[in-house]
Amino acid sequence: MRIVRFTPSKKTSLGSDPQFGILESQNSIRLISGDPLYSGISPLEEKISTSDVKLLAPVIPRSKIVCIGKNYADHAAEMGGEVPKEPIIFLKPNTSVIGPGEVIRWPEDSSRVDHEVELAIVISRICKDVPKEKYSDVIFGYTIANDVTARDLQKSDGQWTRAKSFDTFCPIGPWIETEFKPDKQKISAYVADQLKQSARLDQMVFDIPTIIAFVTRVMTLLPGDLILTGTPSGIGPMIPGSKVSVAIEGIGELVNMVAK
Repeated sequence: MRIVRFTPSKKTSLGSDPQFGILESQNSIRLISGDPLYSGISPLEEKISTSDVKLLAPVIPRSKIVCIGKNYADHAAEMGGEVPKEPIIFLKPNTSVIGPGEVIRWPEDSSRVDHEVELAIVISRICKDVPKEKYSDVIFGYTIANDVTARDLQKSDGQWTRAKSFDTFCPIGPWIETEFKPDKQKISAYVADQLKQSARLDQMVFDIPTIIAFVTRVMTLLPGDLILTGTPSGIGPMIPGSKVSVAIEGIGELVNMVAK
């Protein structure tokens, strides 16, 4: 099931507030009542055409975005480091989130802004100290993320917070896929229609059960929290005016433009 969050882009009977729906086909969204993460959902009879809506980020975390660094061996190597012995975690603010079709804004502070395609986990409930064998109990679904990074600031700061935290630096979407099972699916990134990153999800150093168990030993996760699971090699700059597409086989494609 693909859960979308949207706002009407044309005059409809739906009003103007963001709403949730189930993407039933390329052209049709079935409306739902309730909130997928907080109250459960009930499908309604009413449908709306995808041409009449603007898709938004499928979730805005009320709490946090947890990221896993250097979780592909080839990316660790291109960053000049070894594969970590345990997951490296850092945070992005929820104010960095944007949705499909929105613009990634290049900050004046930076001279290099990079793409990083990642599989994102959407957490379903409050959880702490989750054992590996119970990891799926706390996952609502998966979406695609672009962990946008001001690479020059990451290097000059010696840590990652400022470089990862600018507004618009966490595009996610285009929907949450609740039936996705990470395995050997292809993960890729294109800039101006040129392939820049390509790998398989089974190349991650730490798999999903390990990530969930490790993160929840450190902190309590809340419904709607995101975990970004790391990026493969091929990171590189996105120049202003370019189209950036990040994709994961079995989920879809997330497209954004870059501008100053």
